[in-house]
Amino acid sequence: MKTEKQKMLSGELYLSNDPELTEEHQRAFRLIRLYNATTETELEERQNLLKELFGKVGKNAVITPPFYCDYGSQIYAGDNFYMNFGCVILDCNTVHIGDNVLCAPYVQIYAAHHPIDPTIRLTGKELATPIKIGNNVWIGGGAIICPGVTIGDNTTIGAGSVVTKDIPANVLAVGNPCRVIRELL
Repeated sequence: MKTEKQKMLSGELYLSNDPELTEEHQRAFRLIRLYNATTETELEERQNLLKELFGKVGKNAVITPPFYCDYGSQIYAGDNFYMNFGCVILDCNTVHIGDNVLCAPYVQIYAAHHPIDPTIRLTGKELATPIKIGNNVWIGGGAIICPGVTIGDNTTIGAGSVVTKDIPANVLAVGNPCRVIRELL
């Protein structure tokens, strides 16, 4: 029989109040609290905390506090990753972020979601779907990346966009819902 964590990571309905998941969530909150309490001069401490929190973090990762996530261990960030103030990653499933990805303030990346059927939703069960962000992507301020989305390499997502479907490589995409408005390169 699968654990609730195994269900969560395989995209099945799961209970987030499971003891194993609760313990991992509390671990992440402790590390996030410590991270958000660091000062601008404690760059080495920030790197060490990100390495402990994330599943993988590449070279030269910078996240300007405050930052929030669910578990951290399902976040895999490449080299030269930058997130500005107030960003959130709900990593109830894997979130893969490529190299040279830039996130403006208040970007929200949500692998977590809830059943649409209220009968199932009332059971307390949740869902999570992986997200993949390619290399050399820029995500504008306040953008929301929804569960299950893939964003291709070299793409720019405009500020305030709500990305509900996959966005291909080498495009500028904006709006709610986010849509391609022109090709790049």
